[in-house]
Amino acid sequence: MSSLLLAAAFALTGAAAAHAAPSTDARAATGYVALGDSYSSGVGAGSYDSSSGDCKRSTKAYPALWAAANSPSSFHFTACSGARTGDVLAKQLGPLGSGTGLVSISVGGNDAGFADVMTTCVLQSESNCLARIAQARSYVDSTLPGNLDKVYSAISAKAPSAQVVVLGYPRFYKLDGSCVAGLSERERAAINSAADYLNTATAKRAADHGFTFGDVTGAFTGHELCSGSPWLHSLNIFNPGESYHPKAAGQSGGYLPVLTSAA
Repeated sequence: MSSLLLAAAFALTGAAAAHAAPSTDARAATGYVALGDSYSSGVGAGSYDSSSGDCKRSTKAYPALWAAANSPSSFHFTACSGARTGDVLAKQLGPLGSGTGLVSISVGGNDAGFADVMTTCVLQSESNCLARIAQARSYVDSTLPGNLDKVYSAISAKAPSAQVVVLGYPRFYKLDGSCVAGLSERERAAINSAADYLNTATAKRAADHGFTFGDVTGAFTGHELCSGSPWLHSLNIFNPGESYHPKAAGQSGGYLPVLTSAA
């Protein structure tokens, strides 16, 4: 090979290697920031960090479990019980930056009135339950997509190198399951359908922002309420805030594998 051809070959292979190598900024972006609501903070899993106060961040929540298993260069856990999209924007995005390589978030359930839906369905008539679910679905159609867009755009702006994984919500009930009291089967089916509806809307907004949607419904199948091995708390009159939230097993067996696969 002539010296000219040899030089050209080296130039081409060098250029290809340079093109394939990630930027220094991208290589350095290995920090993990966990945002979101109570499903991300770990309400229901116990073992809460006392310094997190009413946010109830659990050492058994999927963000803490993922960080322990993967040793990111930094880990910031700002998810908080009760958080809506506006709360994420106002209070949780501080740790995001150029060094953030992974972001996880679950949000939207509180915006859509998840807690009020369950309160209505447990305490009031079937017709009131179904009407409240219809109201929540209408909100998911009309208002939630714009709120999610604001959150997702802010994440992208603050952490441009990050891979963002948006986690959804499980279906609550196994239909025709072992429950002999409580809600009617029609109410349980409507609640499950509403969870699917919320997940579908959230997945669409996530995809439009180039984010990955982590669907946990498959992971929770067989572990819903009214199954033989539920990973969710049912109504808890002694600790109402944990009602209808994942137990530690739901965080480790349901959410963690979905995040691990997506990340």
